[in-house]
Amino acid sequence: MKTDLKTELKTAAGHVRTNRRGVPLIDGVEKVTGTARYTLDLDHEGALVGRILRSPISHGEIVRLDVSRARALDGVIAVVTGEDCNFTYGVLPIAMNEYPLARDRVRYRGEPVAAVAAVDAETAEQALALIEVEFNPLPAYYDSDKARAAGATLLHDNKPGNIEREVHHEFGDCAAGFAAADLVREVTITTAEINHAQIEPHACIMDFDPTSGRLTVQSVSQVIYYLHLMLARCLEMDEAQIRVIKPFVGGGFGARVEVLNFEIITALLAKTAGGKVVMSLTREETFLTHRARPHADVTLKLGMRRDGQLTACQLSVVQRGGAYAGYGIVTILYAGSLLQGIYNIPAVRYDGYRVYTNLPPCGAMRGHGSVSMRHTFEALLDRMARELGLDPFAVRRANLLQAPTQTMNGLMVQSYGLGECLDKVERASLWKERIGRMPPGKGLGMACSHYVSGSAKPIHFTGEPHAVVHLRLDYDGGVTALTGAADIGQGSSTMVAIAVGETLDIPLDRIRVIAGDTALTPKDNGAYSSRITFMVGNAAIDAARRLRTMLLAAAARKLDAAPEQLECSDGVFRVIGSTQSALPFAEVVKAALVDEGAITVKGAFTCPPEFQGGRHRGGAVGSTMGFSYAAQVVEVSVDDETGLVTIDKVWVALDCGHAINPLAVEGQIEGSVWMGMGEALCEETRYLDGLPAHGSLLEYRVPTIVESPPIEVHIVESNDPNGPFGAKEASEGALAGFPPAFVNAIANAIGIDFDELPVTPDRVMDALIQRRRKARTTTDKTAKVASWARICLPSSLPGRPASARPSPPSIPHPMAVSSAVAPICWSTCVAASAAPKSWSIFPG
Repeated sequence: MKTDLKTELKTAAGHVRTNRRGVPLIDGVEKVTGTARYTLDLDHEGALVGRILRSPISHGEIVRLDVSRARALDGVIAVVTGEDCNFTYGVLPIAMNEYPLARDRVRYRGEPVAAVAAVDAETAEQALALIEVEFNPLPAYYDSDKARAAGATLLHDNKPGNIEREVHHEFGDCAAGFAAADLVREVTITTAEINHAQIEPHACIMDFDPTSGRLTVQSVSQVIYYLHLMLARCLEMDEAQIRVIKPFVGGGFGARVEVLNFEIITALLAKTAGGKVVMSLTREETFLTHRARPHADVTLKLGMRRDGQLTACQLSVVQRGGAYAGYGIVTILYAGSLLQGIYNIPAVRYDGYRVYTNLPPCGAMRGHGSVSMRHTFEALLDRMARELGLDPFAVRRANLLQAPTQTMNGLMVQSYGLGECLDKVERASLWKERIGRMPPGKGLGMACSHYVSGSAKPIHFTGEPHAVVHLRLDYDGGVTALTGAADIGQGSSTMVAIAVGETLDIPLDRIRVIAGDTALTPKDNGAYSSRITFMVGNAAIDAARRLRTMLLAAAARKLDAAPEQLECSDGVFRVIGSTQSALPFAEVVKAALVDEGAITVKGAFTCPPEFQGGRHRGGAVGSTMGFSYAAQVVEVSVDDETGLVTIDKVWVALDCGHAINPLAVEGQIEGSVWMGMGEALCEETRYLDGLPAHGSLLEYRVPTIVESPPIEVHIVESNDPNGPFGAKEASEGALAGFPPAFVNAIANAIGIDFDELPVTPDRVMDALIQRRRKARTTTDKTAKVASWARICLPSSLPGRPASARPSPPSIPHPMAVSSAVAPICWSTCVAASAAPKSWSIFPG
């Protein structure tokens, strides 16, 4: 393996040699051969089966809940209700307003009301049917406007107007900025609520040992630390009595970045039953658990000079958050904070509103908080560019930042490769040669986007490092990396192995990674906000450097030299400049173990205070040590007979700082484009009286290989001074750029701008039909005016006797017809002074 690692790169993080083609993921073989064990593949022999009774109404008080008949059913071992958990839970310490099982009141259809654990699934289902529950219905609100209306019933008594959080920020002088603009435009765009639609439905196994009082947890979580924390809180257990193990996870994308109600419910059942309980949710229940991207109404106003420079930006975002808080506060803050950090905007105003509604709670999803806002921004930017006759690439270049810099809201930009990203996709797509010269129905569109490399401030501020990695070295000469980082398919365990191998200069087959087991691995905050590569990568390098120092000291003793006189290359330690004095890695390991035995070293990483955001309220959200940047071009074909939009090709370039594993980086970029494609093309949650209209992936439409276009990926490396080997995030930055590039391409193809996502065939057909009707109406009106202008001329004109004039048709005011025809018709008819006064040519 090491023989492939030949290319050298000097960075501020140190000397790294990496295979520029990349390496396969270290767990890839298990996944493609089917030997990887996901939650339901694990041993649950003899486990009780858990099932949840869910609310059939969207909003109401629980008047009576009787579980006695269910408890009495033979084979039922445990039944729990809201009375069995006295504590709320949630991802944010300041926003824990949800009980695992509803207490006193339900707030969305499908909310858990009671749960049972039985000897088999059939008995559990029978028990649910025996539970009696009565509700006092309350008004239910399924959209933000009705929930915010005066007199609306409050979902939470301490949240007036059903506003979970409102945010108001202004940086710079927006009024002066708009006054200085040559063009000011405003648009409102609606983006649909969408779901993660991960392959693996939610599942967990909870095993409670009544003898020791210990709970062992295996679940689909992305955040085992937070799961550990919330289980201890809700079950009123000492944290030392809980062990959380993360199995293989079949997709996350933010779906498991919060502790989910079914996990706590299953743990309650296991503790009550005094044994093991397995809970497997159906796809419909997984949709009900939700926690994905919220429906958003985004109103954006931009000011622009004739040269394309932005002068001011005013943004208002209303997010439909669902019934409970979850990540809501963070999401609405992200939408405003990430206005900045990508372009140079002199003045920015932001007003954000997160609204409670009687729908499943929304949460975090890939590109968390930024996608709807960035889509609206890039779409309006293109429209203004067209109006001013400017090329979209030129407009973006007119507003590029210069790194290093600090934005008005306190975000630090240390590396910035957006200009190079623009260059790459412009050349690759032959933009200059093709734009404006494509056949009817075909078009090109472009857009830019960015995202954070981890949140600079942790959700639970404990004073601990943001990431910790342990390395263990023993007699076998293998290095074991212990990390709490959750690999959910993004390749974080492979990244840790590469970081350790490169720093120690040993092949990957000497390294094993153990991840996600709270009994063995150090705490990690989890897989969210693209934090793992940046933070855990730096921690892994720190640990490897410490181990390398110990190995150099051991080798120096054996070679009778000073440590600074030695070098290590390809796993061999030698005296610099000598061809004789050398030791293989295994011999150095044996020397290092003398007197000490097995060696364990620790590496850690914490974001410095200067990267932790502005001083304003909410300023920590959006703060990061490094932003990724992306530009992309999308080519589409639009069928004007069916409304079907086909994506022909995508060109995308991402600045990821340095590609530690180019193979994995390309895969992550393609995945981002794919998810953006789903949001733009077809994905949308729909509710009928609060119940999702999609119970499976047959009804919830996601892109398949049929819709897949060729995706040409270009990696840009700006080498961030703080990233591990110069790296930044690579998995989220490209997503938000696809939807606006897509709609901009449609506008280029058929001349119609869409203000709603997704752009489905029916919406395209509606727009085309509306345009045809408008054109036909305008043509008819113009013809009528022109015809009447001819017949209403004075009778003295040759060939036009007064008796020959017919009765006048109904003719609209000239301002209602084509501007090119109206002045002619008006002047002609006014000149027809011989027309009888009783003829009313223009009504009124």
